[in-house]
Amino acid sequence: MDGQISWRVRHVWGRNLQVFLRTWKVSFLPPLFDSLFFLIALGYGLGQFVQEIDGVGYARFVAPAIVAIGIMNASYFETTYGSFVRMYYQKTFDALIATPITIEEVIVGEILWGATKAVIYTALILPLLAVFGVISLPDSLLLIPLALLGGLLFGAIGLCFTAWTPSIDTLSYPQFLFITPMMVLSGTFFPIESLPLPVQYVAYAVMPLAHIVSLARALTLPAAAPFALVSLAWLVVATGLVMFIAVRQMRRRLVV
Repeated sequence: MDGQISWRVRHVWGRNLQVFLRTWKVSFLPPLFDSLFFLIALGYGLGQFVQEIDGVGYARFVAPAIVAIGIMNASYFETTYGSFVRMYYQKTFDALIATPITIEEVIVGEILWGATKAVIYTALILPLLAVFGVISLPDSLLLIPLALLGGLLFGAIGLCFTAWTPSIDTLSYPQFLFITPMMVLSGTFFPIESLPLPVQYVAYAVMPLAHIVSLARALTLPAAAPFALVSLAWLVVATGLVMFIAVRQMRRRLVV
């Protein structure tokens, strides 16, 4: 990378924050309601027909996964559709690069903002889930630093797809071919151990959501999580690697 990254990334992050503060109702109320609908329909509706899993009711079992899905969606969609609009339609990236802010700082600032949205989502949904009695506070506040790590990873993944996609319409392909399968095959709505062994290996090898769900349950449920440290290490390594790739690929996209 030719450019350097400094504290100037805060200006990129701050610009996105200012926009968010004017549109937060549109940005966050739908995802929050979406999560609550999942909890009510699956946790309490379908949960009436599902026996306890790992010693807890089905609503408590799916609650950490719902948070994990929200972390993924908040950061990923911010750095795909959101970043693409700022880059291509609003020309925000061009305006920022015309200042002393470097291309790398714009890219990292976008990833940080995606992670911030994941943290905000988690901070807002936790009290609501606590009202339903499916998580306990303050223990579940440990999900907030997990949201930061997961947000950085999925924010970087989103920017990778933004760098590679030729138009905003084609962003639907990674959504349906990567995000949607991951949402249902990462141990979200049923134990991942119930899947065929080869699918389990694929899930843990290439699906970040599987590790976030595993850690979210380890932080909120009494069941033992023998591979929690492995999942944490996987996320840390993957985050560093994907952020490097995102910066590299986005720079190629922006420098013409």
